[in-house]
Amino acid sequence: MTVYATIDLGGTKIAGALATVEGAIVAERTVPTQSYEGPRAVIERIGALVNELAADYGERPAALGMGIPGNATAAGEVIFLPNLAGNWRDVPARAWLEPMIGCPVALLNDVRMATLGELVYGHGITTPTLAFFAIGTGIGGGFAYDGHLYMAAGGVNSEFGHHTILPDGPRCGCGSRGCLETLCSGPAITAEGVRLLLTGQTTVLYTLVDGDTGRVNPRTMAEAAAQGDTAVREVLGRASEYLGIAVSNVIAFFHPPLVVLGGGVVGTGAIDFDTVRATVRARVQMFPVDDVRIEESLLGTRAGMLGGVALAAQRGIAWGRT
Repeated sequence: MTVYATIDLGGTKIAGALATVEGAIVAERTVPTQSYEGPRAVIERIGALVNELAADYGERPAALGMGIPGNATAAGEVIFLPNLAGNWRDVPARAWLEPMIGCPVALLNDVRMATLGELVYGHGITTPTLAFFAIGTGIGGGFAYDGHLYMAAGGVNSEFGHHTILPDGPRCGCGSRGCLETLCSGPAITAEGVRLLLTGQTTVLYTLVDGDTGRVNPRTMAEAAAQGDTAVREVLGRASEYLGIAVSNVIAFFHPPLVVLGGGVVGTGAIDFDTVRATVRARVQMFPVDDVRIEESLLGTRAGMLGGVALAAQRGIAWGRT
């Protein structure tokens, strides 16, 4: 049986799997990234992980699709990874990896890869034109049109996390102010929860985390809101409204029939879909939006991994390997 390898390179861990073209995962492992050792060491660790997966399953992968938290060229060079230690500029990842694992390698931004996963194995099966938001430690996104992932030159596009939502808002890591990422990412939501805890504005959340600010996160905040914590509910509602503004912008620009919300924060229940939908209805006035669905990802945190399978098999994408 032909299998494909998929790698999701993160700041703290490297997740890898082998899967069939239908998306059935047959082997899976995770190893620490240890990016402080530098790009070459990390690439070698990825190569070793793929070889271990092949040994586990007893078959070599036909190709590898790898998601990275940054951008890469079609030739497989990592342009820059801003959130990984080490000098990740112009790293020839594909040239290093292919001899290690003995198969073709394609690289793609991790959120675009998650979009591809949703397109091929999730909502895209029935709705092949969609916009995808991934809300986690950061916020990213992607577009699919008529069954194909949209890619601008160099793969740099769909930076949904860097919509300016509040012109004089918090400073963003990108250098701008008031980006969506500063308002409803996991760290942004958590920071608001910690503020509530330290200023004595919450009782339910305080009880849930035993007063420990280190245990405040979108999941514990969602639990507190569900148990009637008004202050936390206001914070999550405001974050959901900001997200709704960003979704409204995307709908106004492109009018996709479907907007998919995924990523770790969505999985915690911290995002109120009713608030997102109500914000869209209130803000998009130029045309009816009753035909635009706003849905949670069908793949959850698996979207990126399955997107790597689709990338390796070159399904729904015409960009990646030259």
